[in-house]
Amino acid sequence: MSVRIEGLFIPLLIFLVDSVVTTSEGIVSNSYDSPSHDRSNFPTGFIFGTTSSAYQYEGAANEGGRGPSIWDTFTQKFPDKIQDQSSGMVAVDSYHRYKEDVSTMKEIGFDAYRFSISWSRLLPRGSLSGGVNQEGITYYNNLINELLSKGLQPFVTLFHWDLPQALEEAYGGFLNRRIVLDFQDYAELCYREYGDRVKHWITLNEPLTYANQGYANGAFAPGRCSKWFSPNCTGGDSGTEPYIVGHNMLLAHAAAVQVYRDKYQISQEGEIGLSLNSPWIVPLSESYADHIAASRALAFMYDWFLEPLNFGYYPYEMVILVQERLPQFSIQQSMMLKGSYDFIGINYYSANYATDVPCKSENLSYLTDPCVNLTSERNGIPIGQKAASDWLYVYPRGIQDILLYTKYKYNDPVIYITENGIDELNSNTISLEDNFRIDYYTSHLSFVRNAITNGVNVKGYFAWSLLDNFEWSNGYSVRFGIVYVDFKDGLKRYPKISAIWFKEFFS
Repeated sequence: MSVRIEGLFIPLLIFLVDSVVTTSEGIVSNSYDSPSHDRSNFPTGFIFGTTSSAYQYEGAANEGGRGPSIWDTFTQKFPDKIQDQSSGMVAVDSYHRYKEDVSTMKEIGFDAYRFSISWSRLLPRGSLSGGVNQEGITYYNNLINELLSKGLQPFVTLFHWDLPQALEEAYGGFLNRRIVLDFQDYAELCYREYGDRVKHWITLNEPLTYANQGYANGAFAPGRCSKWFSPNCTGGDSGTEPYIVGHNMLLAHAAAVQVYRDKYQISQEGEIGLSLNSPWIVPLSESYADHIAASRALAFMYDWFLEPLNFGYYPYEMVILVQERLPQFSIQQSMMLKGSYDFIGINYYSANYATDVPCKSENLSYLTDPCVNLTSERNGIPIGQKAASDWLYVYPRGIQDILLYTKYKYNDPVIYITENGIDELNSNTISLEDNFRIDYYTSHLSFVRNAITNGVNVKGYFAWSLLDNFEWSNGYSVRFGIVYVDFKDGLKRYPKISAIWFKEFFS
């Protein structure tokens, strides 16, 4: 099912696209097998959970000894980069309401909760030398214990984009190799404090997003990009910095995995991985050039991180096109990276078409790649229904295709779907009818089940998200939750129809 052509790996692309159905109107079909009526359609022990991140949920930004993160600084310094000029200073206040939220998860019937630890809540200055905040240690102890008391497994993400501002100011954060040791120390602190109860660790969430949105287009913290990319950029180099940051994130991940395996994994009996994201890529046409373009797009988004973790080197396409701007791994680093995960987390939301265009390599980065044109529309016809966010088009079979791609290219790893979901616009009126979300989850879970039937080793599925929350550059203008949060009335929570659907699904 896979071939190497001129050094380019094209696993499943032709095989998968051959079975795409086009209607008389030209719209790609997302047809799937009979809906997943309940959890009995999935293997015994399959984990269903919901997911969050510290900056999007916790709030209490100036409480409990927490130090500022780069997102605190970014939302204050560049309010116009947030659609509604909001921030996560309060978010949904899960710092104070975690017991209520855990009870809601239990009531719905989830098995697990994936959350992230705020690095600057444990280490306000970012490093051990700056001191450990005991109030922060206690907060996550309380959260973990509350989850376990309700029968929910904690899946803990160490880094979900909220780097301590102190490290950004000290040496540039992930632009500097010093971050590797500081991240390793932070990770070890978490293993030591929580590893007796936490059995699933995720080192990084979406390094692709962090590198590109933070350092190629400046849309996310720390907001760096080149003047040639946008006149609103205040500093950075969009053609080099994303690759430096991605490189250091990989090394930080490998260092955190190494210390876990060397000192904690055997006694604590846990597993460790990371969460990667990518849209599925569909060639715009059946031409060979567009199939190659789709493969190249996946290389610059998904394989960018998975190939080093499996083989110790970057994808061929990146090496050829990025050339000297792409950092190199030493032999020792390559060996440390290879096999540095027990599972892969996949965050899947959407899909794009790809078509080949004349390539000019200067300033090449994923978001500005002149060799591939990514679009969610084909001759004006969307690849699927558009959600509230501009980037999110509903293409359920893409989750099956990226699972198959991962299985065949990367030696059948253990996989968790660590994020999957859809948003609606915030109308500022309480609306609990979200049947479109039920359709989204039903169709995506059906394709996950199809992938399992076809031998993909998927062990769990996490919905994004339990609650409406701060959605980065969208602020509170969109809602991803299965539980409605009333931002105008004390952050009261109301289950949406999709929450009731999940409860019935689990029962």
